[in-house]
Amino acid sequence: MVAPLNEFADDWAALGRVLGEMSASGNAEVREDGEWLAELGALHCDLRCEGKSAVVHLWSDERNLTRRVLRVKESSENRILLEVSRFGNAKPGRLEFVRTDSPRSAGRITREQFRARFRRILTESFPDATIESLSASPDLEHSFSGLYVRGSMREGSQAWAFLGVSPNENAAVIEGIVAYGILWLDWAREHAGRRTVTGLRLFVPAGSSRPLRERLLALSSGARAEIYEWHEPDGPMKKVDSADAGNLESRLVPRREVEMALDASRESVARIRALAPSASAAIETRVTSGATEIAICFRGLQFAVWGAQGVSFGLGDFRKSCSAATTPELTRLIRNLERHRNPEAEKINHPLYRAAPERWLETLILEDPARLDAHLVPEHLYSQVPALAAGDRGVIDLLGVTKRGRLVVIELKASEDIQLPIQAVDYWLRVRRHQREGNFQRHGYFAGIELDPKPPMVWLVAPGLRFHAVTDKLLKYLSPEIQITRIGLNENWRRGIEVIFRQ
Repeated sequence: MVAPLNEFADDWAALGRVLGEMSASGNAEVREDGEWLAELGALHCDLRCEGKSAVVHLWSDERNLTRRVLRVKESSENRILLEVSRFGNAKPGRLEFVRTDSPRSAGRITREQFRARFRRILTESFPDATIESLSASPDLEHSFSGLYVRGSMREGSQAWAFLGVSPNENAAVIEGIVAYGILWLDWAREHAGRRTVTGLRLFVPAGSSRPLRERLLALSSGARAEIYEWHEPDGPMKKVDSADAGNLESRLVPRREVEMALDASRESVARIRALAPSASAAIETRVTSGATEIAICFRGLQFAVWGAQGVSFGLGDFRKSCSAATTPELTRLIRNLERHRNPEAEKINHPLYRAAPERWLETLILEDPARLDAHLVPEHLYSQVPALAAGDRGVIDLLGVTKRGRLVVIELKASEDIQLPIQAVDYWLRVRRHQREGNFQRHGYFAGIELDPKPPMVWLVAPGLRFHAVTDKLLKYLSPEIQITRIGLNENWRRGIEVIFRQ
């Protein structure tokens, strides 16, 4: 048991014993001023008495911390809270030892270690700046992710919000920093009081900033975003030119090649449809990137592929070649899809019902674009044209045109996604470039349509209750050149789409 609070003042040995018990439990951690420092079991701990006070020393291969204990503010079986002083700093701080339900994940520990290292990098790279806050703790209420280190700094008369990301994170996390950075900037400005937060600084590993520089091209001037790259292990920092995004990577396959691939696959697709006549209307095709293969799908879910080597089928990565011997198996697969991937299916939690929802939604819009908007030209609605070099991004891009010739970028999402507006920006930037260069007409798209030179419009399409709560905050930081409309659909859209609002 933990000794009562008043006993610690006379017996620092009791405090040492309790800390030893916590460390031995394997589920305890150390925090300073609310920030995670380390797992207690990973540290050596020494508590020595100096008169009526004590000095606590925590060390490992990665850190060395010494604090004078002023008093024990709180004690319980699962938590010890000390008021401490740091040598050379008159302001008291808090050192907390907390027993947890389970150890932190390796990823979380890595991010907390990066936070501590990141402070040193910032201090060395911005010697005239004051780091006013630094946190890697997730905050679900404000949609602040624990994947990034967020904080604020003051440099002369200017204050900056900033976000940093560890080199241990994958490319998707690094690219996602723009959206989370905007949210942090917006919060910092709302809570700045009388002072002005100049803008946002993003700190990313060397060589990873190109996608971010592209996205910054679509932000308003009020965002005032800067990007810095830093090299392992501890710098140096280098500011990159945000305007130098290079050539926006995307592929625009000539329409003639697309039509040739579709024509070549037509006979094979017809044979597959004939295996299940009652489900044939649900089987559709789409051209894969490069027009070398044709994906054969059931309400958007790919179950077979046509290519130079013939037809192969199967869900996921495992495929079988279609032949007389495997035709019964292919027939059973289609029947299974017909049963479970059905708007009237009884088991709506079945994996086949819930798989690839954006693709299912896409098929409904392509089938009858007027249900989304009567101004769309039905015969000129293209899926993922142009194709992004990054491949599948978890959303579906449609490119259409109104009867007045205005291009429309349509982003489809069936569930909440913070990144939706920023992903729409990715696509919009590339469509705008191809529009300016006249590539759509040159490659056979929108035949017979005189395209309006105005920038493409953007429609964000999702079930009405599935727009993320922070969408509006992100939209207000985009360039006014990008005209965005949110289109909310009925929640049971699988049974037929219905527009319930436009904003």
